[in-house]
Amino acid sequence: MNLNNRILIIDDDKELCVLIQRSVSDEEIEADFCYSGATGLSMLKKKEYQLIILDVMMPGIDGFETLEKIRKESSIPIFMLTSKNDNTSKVLGLRSGADDYLTKPFDMGELIARVISLIRRYTRFNQSVEEPYHLVYNGLTIDVDNRSVITDNGTFELPPKEFDLLLYCAKNQGKILTKQQIYEKVWGEPYVYDDSNIMAIISRLRKKIEPDSSSPKFIQTVKGIGYRFSKEV
Repeated sequence: MNLNNRILIIDDDKELCVLIQRSVSDEEIEADFCYSGATGLSMLKKKEYQLIILDVMMPGIDGFETLEKIRKESSIPIFMLTSKNDNTSKVLGLRSGADDYLTKPFDMGELIARVISLIRRYTRFNQSVEEPYHLVYNGLTIDVDNRSVITDNGTFELPPKEFDLLLYCAKNQGKILTKQQIYEKVWGEPYVYDDSNIMAIISRLRKKIEPDSSSPKFIQTVKGIGYRFSKEV
């Protein structure tokens, strides 16, 4: 990649930490690692990272609690690893603010590809200079440069997937977007008929930008098809 990027790996599997560190180094990505959520939170205060790889099952503060603590302070991309092959764990992670996940055991090549994709898409180094600075609607301002939104409830710096999904919908204001269109645009990979990712992101977004998340003003559900950013705003 040659971007001088650094990631943080938080996982109590010491051998896996070393393996991931060696693998990302082949892509010119530096990596630090630690074996607990508490240590990871401390390291985040001392260094700047472009992405976090976070394991779910750890002693002490588990991955979900660590994720929630990070999200209170930062919108850094977070990639979760879980040994639980069930949708409940995946959805919980996504609802709490994760941007992507893999279930152990996983293919190292796939992990590296996803890490590179997240870094490329969400570091300011690679943001397009052609993007407009602000998109302004009735009660909502999308700050493209800072990847944040301004609402009547305050200003929110959005995590990567939340921001990309919102921006994609807003740029297609009034158009009905299928779940497949949204997934392939935001996740950058073929649609796999698993709507939990999209639903979790939409739920998180609505809580931040909607005056009433139970009756959405901006991102509206089109039953059986997908979603639409309201043309009325």
